[in-house]
Amino acid sequence: MGNKLKEFGLKLQSTVWSRRAETWEAMENPGLEQVVAAVIDHCDPKERDFAVDLGCGSGQVLLPLAGSFGRIVGVDISPKMIELLDEKSKRFGLTNVEGMVAPLQKLSFPPASVDLVVSNYVLHHLSDDEKAALIRSAAKWLKPGGMIVIGDMMFGRGMTSEDRAIIKSKVTQFLKMGPPGWWRIAKNAGRFIFRLQEKPISQAAWTRIFEGAGLLDISITPVVNEAAVIVGRCS
Repeated sequence: MGNKLKEFGLKLQSTVWSRRAETWEAMENPGLEQVVAAVIDHCDPKERDFAVDLGCGSGQVLLPLAGSFGRIVGVDISPKMIELLDEKSKRFGLTNVEGMVAPLQKLSFPPASVDLVVSNYVLHHLSDDEKAALIRSAAKWLKPGGMIVIGDMMFGRGMTSEDRAIIKSKVTQFLKMGPPGWWRIAKNAGRFIFRLQEKPISQAAWTRIFEGAGLLDISITPVVNEAAVIVGRCS
């Protein structure tokens, strides 16, 4: 029964994100753009062989990095997102970009084969156990000196002053928007309380996941609102 529920959940995610692909592509979000820029900056682009983008969408992070790699694979659960990525790659004349439709929970690459694993604003959709399992796997894919760079929501359940400050800033921001913001407070409150769709964890929890995967030189950089970028390297 549990496996059937998981499979249903994955199919539902694929459908939802395929339906949202076009609107997501056209959406203007200055805060998210800042996070994308910060993730790219932390990737330390230079001539390397192979990179993997987890939850690549239509290529917001992947395409700017493509010129630094001999091969870069974008993985997304949404076929429509990968279709958009492929269209952009052809338009820009990129022959080293590969799109892959797959759930991140089932993803696998050969050990010590990847220079960079990157992801932006995706992993908060995974359960905490799934996050940890994925980072453990990704750490094994890395070549010596390879990097994992994750941009995401990074706050916990309000147990720390940092969490409470982030939550307060988001609520204040929504209140200033009037009725549309009030609706977002109500919607996000339900998601936050019951951990539906979005399951963010704190910076400290992310650090523990990276440490548990054996990564070194771990650093976290806050970017905007609730978002931060965490980086770790393979020994």
